[in-house]
Amino acid sequence: MWVCAALLMLLVLSACSSDENSVFGTGSDTETTLHTARVPWDYRVTEATVGDLIGSDMTITPDNELLPNDGNYATGDKIWVLQFMDAELTTDENQKNEIRLSSWSSIKTFADEASAKKSLEELKVSVTTDVKLVGVYKTEYQGKTRNFAVIELPTGNRVKQPINDERYKAMEKEKNVSVVLEELHDFADYDSTYAKFRGWAK
Repeated sequence: MWVCAALLMLLVLSACSSDENSVFGTGSDTETTLHTARVPWDYRVTEATVGDLIGSDMTITPDNELLPNDGNYATGDKIWVLQFMDAELTTDENQKNEIRLSSWSSIKTFADEASAKKSLEELKVSVTTDVKLVGVYKTEYQGKTRNFAVIELPTGNRVKQPINDERYKAMEKEKNVSVVLEELHDFADYDSTYAKFRGWAK
């Protein structure tokens, strides 16, 4: 009886190993190349009130977030908080992006709004530059023609934007186009940046 069971098991294993479509297979036809990076996505300044003081830390309302009390604030003080959001950006071999955004997190506090906005402006910089035009194309939807342009940003990610007929004709034979970008610097590593499309420069 044990011999029969062993033979049956061998037959099952043999069938699995010869199945090219097995879920355990790692055939090249199912392999994809993915590149994942964490990038700065956005910054903002919000007004808050100092709540409880806990040792060298403080809570800030309305979210009761615990932060270092580096500014020696007192309970009830109005402060301005620099917050950031980052993103996990996954790009496949066809340059298609999948993005997962984090929640807002506080990174620094300021006693006045002007100082907070100055710091924000250093992290979010508007830049006009030329970028590679991957191409333009037309599609039809519900009897209407729509035009699109695909550009490649300096950070390597590609962006698709709707364009009108006039811009389509102007771009049709171009290799580069002038755009306005928002350059976001990493708060912890200023030289690390991520570019976001903000409009056409011309």
